Amino acid sequence: MSDWVDVIDQNALADGENMVVDVDGTDVAVFKIKGAFYAIEDVCSHDGAEIASGQLDGDEIVCPRHGARFCVKTGEVKSPPAYENITCFPVQIKNDRVQVRDNRWD
Repeated sequence: MSDWVDVIDQNALADGENMVVDVDGTDVAVFKIKGAFYAIEDVCSHDGAEIASGQLDGDEIVCPRHGARFCVKTGEVKSPPAYENITCFPVQIKNDRVQVRDNRWD
């Protein structure tokens, strides 16, 4: 089972902001939306490019290259040209720190 990785202070992001962090060698985009934290792999499933620099629209991130949309809360693809979801990671707050866990290999 993978361990929780301490990534940022819970006050490091304002609502609507994100930060890319390393979780066990994977680039993960951590988002803060309405006070809650979400984490997805920082890769568009359409072409493999980063996605965190895209525009956040509610709870969806818009890929800056081709406009595919993904739900930040679930990683679910919402519009083409992407057709595959992005990996979504579990998030917890412990001692005022945001922690993320890569549970793909558990």
